[in-house]
Amino acid sequence: MYNFLLKRKMKKIVVKFGGSNLKEAADIHKLLQVIKYYNRPLAIVVSAFYGITNKLVDIMNSSKNDEKNIEDFTAFLADMKEKIISQYIKDEKNKAEVLQQLDIRLKELKRQLLGINYLGEIPEFIEDAVLSFGEKLSALIIAAIVRNEGFECEEILPENLHLITDGEFGNATVDFESSLEFVRDRLSEDKIFIIPGFYGVSKEGRKTIFGRGGSDYSAAAIASCVDAEFLDVWKDVDGFQTADPKLVENPLTISHLNYGEAAELAYFGAKILHPRTVEPLLNKNIPIRIFNINKTDAKLTPLTIIERQENIRDEVIKSVTYSDDFCVIRLSGPGVGIKHGLVHKITSQLEEERINIKLIFNTHTHINLFFSTFDIDRAYSIIKDIPLSGINRCIKKTGLSTVAVVGCGMMEKLGIAARLFSAVAKEGVNIETINFGASDVVTYFILDQKDRNRAINAIHNEFFSKLIEQKETI
Repeated sequence: MYNFLLKRKMKKIVVKFGGSNLKEAADIHKLLQVIKYYNRPLAIVVSAFYGITNKLVDIMNSSKNDEKNIEDFTAFLADMKEKIISQYIKDEKNKAEVLQQLDIRLKELKRQLLGINYLGEIPEFIEDAVLSFGEKLSALIIAAIVRNEGFECEEILPENLHLITDGEFGNATVDFESSLEFVRDRLSEDKIFIIPGFYGVSKEGRKTIFGRGGSDYSAAAIASCVDAEFLDVWKDVDGFQTADPKLVENPLTISHLNYGEAAELAYFGAKILHPRTVEPLLNKNIPIRIFNINKTDAKLTPLTIIERQENIRDEVIKSVTYSDDFCVIRLSGPGVGIKHGLVHKITSQLEEERINIKLIFNTHTHINLFFSTFDIDRAYSIIKDIPLSGINRCIKKTGLSTVAVVGCGMMEKLGIAARLFSAVAKEGVNIETINFGASDVVTYFILDQKDRNRAINAIHNEFFSKLIEQKETI
């Protein structure tokens, strides 16, 4: 048994292992090695195994019409999890106990899916409950394996941790006033805790998820409640980089970001963190450390550190990122930009349908509303049927990319916008819309998806080519 007595009175570190760390059974070896490197009490938040959440979405949809799919799916999960358990836990008594708990959870999942089949629809509270099972199965198995390695380890479900939310299904927010004291006290012991990410519970006891990728937010919320020393996020990539390595050659790893830079990069497409991760940490200035699980060392050297402190480089720009998940609905008419109550009427209707507007900006004759690709068709259908005086045209545009450049000091440094325009213009890329100044750390512009890669490479070369040649870091 590992002894943590010498680690008493130290602040907790909250550690997040994502689905990219859990693609196959062999990946658990890497998790165990990382835990041994820490050799101290931890609160570990885990995601579902890679791809399981998508499978849960699929099985919910198919369960509405076909009960047989439910039996096949739960049998698939049982077989997959039993193989992992058997690979890591050899003691027959311990194995039997874990398999019994696994069976209980899979039977509960099956009941929820049969409820969908009976109703022929997916109520919100059942959808969130079903989607939570990916994390619940991961936590059960990982906690058992960690105990098997000799660590004092306990699994705690969010409902037992008293991680209370505002009750919104699909995109909940932690109620810190209701959660903080319970979470802090429950995690105060000097042991390792394994906690399923992605969901909390409403005051009524309903499971409510934090949105796709929301395990990062779970971990940040828990880190805030326990006043953690760090929030450590383990990925399978080299932290935040100056651009997507799939699009540009030799991107640089960014050693330091502040909260605002990281949040904007996440919002505009960098898939390192969930955009809401920094929210619970801002007031307490808890640093986020990003690690690559394929490049571990006993010193636990982070690749990117995110904290409150600003670090302004001479070239200002730290990264260029993109998202293809922006579509626009454009309303046109004389004076619509100043017509009283027009935007409120639109947003109120969309709010009733729980459709999020990602961006909005006006001119005198146009209102531009940006939505995710998931919401665009439904939003368009709603907006065009709202009786709006003064609107003579309503169109939707898809196939767009939003390219964003991020860095502190953007508003103070002269010539940034000119360099951006010049770099993109040299490639013959047409920019449809640009926004400079909506945030003091980001400039973004909209263009056709076919031009996205050329634009990103042009900007990256403009701001980072010298550093790459000199093999410097950011």
